[in-house]
Amino acid sequence: MALNAISSPTATSAASPSIASTNAESEQRFLKLLTTQLNNQDPLNPLDNAQLTSQLAQMSTVSGIEKLNSTVESLLAQTGSGQVLQAAGLIDRSVLAPGSNLALQSGSATPCAVDLPVAATSVKVNISNAAGQLVRSLDLGALPPGVQTLSWDGANDKGQALASGSYQFSVTASGGGANVAAVPLTYGNVSSVAQGPNGVALNLADRRVIGFSDVRSILSAPVASL
Repeated sequence: MALNAISSPTATSAASPSIASTNAESEQRFLKLLTTQLNNQDPLNPLDNAQLTSQLAQMSTVSGIEKLNSTVESLLAQTGSGQVLQAAGLIDRSVLAPGSNLALQSGSATPCAVDLPVAATSVKVNISNAAGQLVRSLDLGALPPGVQTLSWDGANDKGQALASGSYQFSVTASGGGANVAAVPLTYGNVSSVAQGPNGVALNLADRRVIGFSDVRSILSAPVASL
């Protein structure tokens, strides 16, 4: 078959000055109000001890929640910084991630993969050239769930070697009488990493931007590109 399976220091941070200032101001306001209330209470109907205790408990609860929120924010910031440092180790390495572009080097096999959420009884791959013309159709038969790594030999349906260039592949799969949401995967070289709104993002040399969690596997060396 032409398409065969092939087999930091962590940043630390304290509560921000603005948060600490807000907590202190809230406590000062509470104490001022409580003092005013005590000074102006009715001597014939003094403030009940239970009420005083309840107010102190409420203030303690609010202060505790604010400190807890501050601690959680600090931990999240440390986690994000740690992930960026961890992801930085992937720069200049090749990762397998969702994508359909194939960079063919004539005479060399081109690795790719398929991610199946469940087992499929039928898996088919279609490869097209840059003009969108179908150049190769392959029936892989049944495949188990998970990431199945593959290798395209660079030949068309007639067995003729194709020229170096950019190609694309798509996957259709089915099982149990229903379609299976197969995800095509290709290798890309990591050029940089960044902390984005949704977590750590990896910028690949082929202009893909993927999440850190999208990485399926890592190669020890970059994959040659056109």
